[in-house]
Amino acid sequence: MPPDATLAVFGGSGLYEIDGLSHVEELRVETPFGPPSDVVVRGRLGATTLLFLPRHGRGHRLAPHEINFRANVCAVKMLGATHLVSMSAVGSMREAIVPGDFVVVDQFIDLTRRRVSTFFDQGLVAHVGFADPVCDRLSAAAADAAVKAGARVHEGGTYVCIDGPQFSTRAESSLYRSWGASVIGMTAMPEAKLAREAELPYALVALATDYDCWHASEADVTVQAVLAVLQANVRAARRTVVELAAALPDVAESRASRALESALITSREAIPPSALARLDWLVGKYLC
Repeated sequence: MPPDATLAVFGGSGLYEIDGLSHVEELRVETPFGPPSDVVVRGRLGATTLLFLPRHGRGHRLAPHEINFRANVCAVKMLGATHLVSMSAVGSMREAIVPGDFVVVDQFIDLTRRRVSTFFDQGLVAHVGFADPVCDRLSAAAADAAVKAGARVHEGGTYVCIDGPQFSTRAESSLYRSWGASVIGMTAMPEAKLAREAELPYALVALATDYDCWHASEADVTVQAVLAVLQANVRAARRTVVELAAALPDVAESRASRALESALITSREAIPPSALARLDWLVGKYLC
């Protein structure tokens, strides 16, 4: 495990209730993009620092389209995160992915329309590579951790992200299946894109809770069904974090680690001082 590793985890508000987590503190973070979804819980688990952020806020008060994704990613980066893992409830689009299974996804289809998906606007432009949107090493470690935690795990899969907060129509669900989607959710985007811009190695562990509405012999998705499966899997999710924290890969060679090195396109003299001030935490090392 790399020295001074700090694992940031986005997930449910109860995910950080882990036995053995010490030196726990709650941090209020101000970012150039406003406040994140809630306070960040920081603690120690062995040699690893853990940062937990409930993306919907405590009590699940933020709808997916209301989440301040930029502030969330910025907050953990400013607190020293070296790895970012998302734990996300999803609907299964495949018969083989049974509610209760974990899927460590490796591709995304972004159908969101109402969300700001970049840190780079207002005078500073960057184009990061995103063909392979997750860190393969961190994803492999997350899959191993989930197996050790007792979960049934699928490695690889495509996550289609919709705005919500409504669930899909049957026609939409069938269309996404025809595209080869494995799971469907409402929170992976623009989270994964912002993680890449922030040069954070990123992995997403998707917790399948239902079959959306495509499955002819299964009940349509409901909030009650989703919550029931999530509650049954909370122990495995917490244990996955514990196992991963003890086996974080060295991601110095991750495609994310220097994603901005050749991505910044705006001439230095053309960048407004306000943009420099807003993004110094991210690009200062490249523009000094």
